[in-house]
Amino acid sequence: MNPDIHIAVLDDEADITQLLATYLHGHGYRVSQLHQGHALMQLMPVDPPALVLLDLGLPGEDGFAIARQLREHWRCGLVIVTGRGDSVDKVVGLEVGADDYVTKPFDLRELLARIKAVLRRTFPAEPSAAPAVASQRSGKHRFAGWELDTGARRLADARGAEVALTSGEFDLLVAFVRHAGRVLSRDFLLEQTRGRAAAPFDRTIDVQVGRLRKKLEDDSESPRIIKSVRGAGYILVPPVT
Repeated sequence: MNPDIHIAVLDDEADITQLLATYLHGHGYRVSQLHQGHALMQLMPVDPPALVLLDLGLPGEDGFAIARQLREHWRCGLVIVTGRGDSVDKVVGLEVGADDYVTKPFDLRELLARIKAVLRRTFPAEPSAAPAVASQRSGKHRFAGWELDTGARRLADARGAEVALTSGEFDLLVAFVRHAGRVLSRDFLLEQTRGRAAAPFDRTIDVQVGRLRKKLEDDSESPRIIKSVRGAGYILVPPVT
């Protein structure tokens, strides 16, 4: 593991940040311990982390607002680690751009595996790339006026303007363009993008498809590019060249 990989841990409980810092340092990561949102915002332009572990339950602060700020201004992995296990919070967390959502109490080994998976998707040059990234060939894929450059991890519209994607959205779109015209199940898409099977009532793919539609479609309520197939999954309709 490259010791230059920097992870920021934002949690108001010092014992949690110390536990995570000690454990992650033992696995070769450099860790910054933070306890307030403004401290993270001050850190980002000076020493930007490759990944942020974000607690939602910060006293007097909106964890979702912090997540939105990260997604609007910086490219980094984002894993929400929180005691808020309500399904609504999970959906909102994914909608604002989190790459994964882990509830407390957590198993350190499982959290480490999730961190590694997010880093592989966010920075595919790292060793042991995730399934969706490892098999993709670098190149440009064009569909419905869009251009997806898998090598540069860049999506551009018909005018060449770049549209920002989270790592999860990018991997999902790669799966669609590589299997254009085929109905893809939620289980297949989750395996391709997260490297794991779906849990009961897992809405990860539905949430990310909804976010992709908002960026790709003229009318996300009546999609023409990524369509739903009742009881089966989703399909990318336009031809890909």
